Amino acid sequence: MKVCVIGAGAIGGLLGARMALAGDEVSVIDQGLHLKAIQESGIKLIWQDGTEHIAPIALASSNINDAGPQDLIVLAVKAHFLEQIAPEVPSLIGPDTMIMPVQNGIPWWYFHNHGGEFDGNNLFTLDPTKKLSKYIDSDRIIGSVVYPAATVSAPGVIHHVEGDRFPIGELDGSSSDRVQTLYDTLVNAGFRSRILDDIRSEIWLKAWGNLSFNPISALTHATMIDICQFSETRKLAETMMQESQVIAEKLGITFRHTIEKRISGAESVGAHKTSMLQDVEGGRSLEVEALIGAILELGKLTNSSAPAIQSIYACIKLLNKTMLMEGAGIKISAN
Repeated sequence: MKVCVIGAGAIGGLLGARMALAGDEVSVIDQGLHLKAIQESGIKLIWQDGTEHIAPIALASSNINDAGPQDLIVLAVKAHFLEQIAPEVPSLIGPDTMIMPVQNGIPWWYFHNHGGEFDGNNLFTLDPTKKLSKYIDSDRIIGSVVYPAATVSAPGVIHHVEGDRFPIGELDGSSSDRVQTLYDTLVNAGFRSRILDDIRSEIWLKAWGNLSFNPISALTHATMIDICQFSETRKLAETMMQESQVIAEKLGITFRHTIEKRISGAESVGAHKTSMLQDVEGGRSLEVEALIGAILELGKLTNSSAPAIQSIYACIKLLNKTMLMEGAGIKISAN
């Protein structure tokens, strides 16, 4: 399997490293010191149990066009960077190329092959210029949900924190040879996967946590367990989940877990910093629209009120603007 991972950060690097170690021909697209380290030594993967592996990378480049046609493209950049790389994605396309986006939150392709009253609808918050729908062929996409947690602990080094699940599914819920091929590739790389006939319900289950824990952690600098064990923030997360559940159910979504079970699952992760908190500390732009703004857009489509989500959205959007204007992150540290 020829695999190109665009964005070899925490999740992209984790996928790329495990696939390379399993024998797939992996190319990675990245930049800066992280790219240089990968070019020199491959990807160093430190697994949850402390074991270390060096994954050989066939090609590491800052130029997507260097990679050539692929069997699988893993889109692993943050959602708000997709527009920048979208025009180059066609250079990776071969006759049977699959595309596996691994962004958090609601995906831009959400209504592609949806089948409901909003089938084909474009989500303006995620694809305002329609570049994504123009350059990234949605018919090639296989939906996925990312459950592992990982960090880039140093240039070229991916530290796996916990989890190994990547459920996947065709956007129309059908069975196909290609989704089976992707399943086999993930399992061969040491991940757990399931082929789902309703990938959007799984996306919403993960989005419950993304839309609540990520911004709350970014605003408070608290870890998952701290948010869940502090009564006020636990209640706030619950309220945001309740508001989003109303929206999702109007779109035909069925949740297989209760909100309380979802919060308990997050609590069990422990003292983990969410990806948005890591971005705040690193001074990087935040996934505001994919995690929260898109939920509010779906709320407008379904005539659903979401005051708690709206309030958090306003605060996190201002935080993002302030960091970008100042060119700096915010980190709490001891003197």
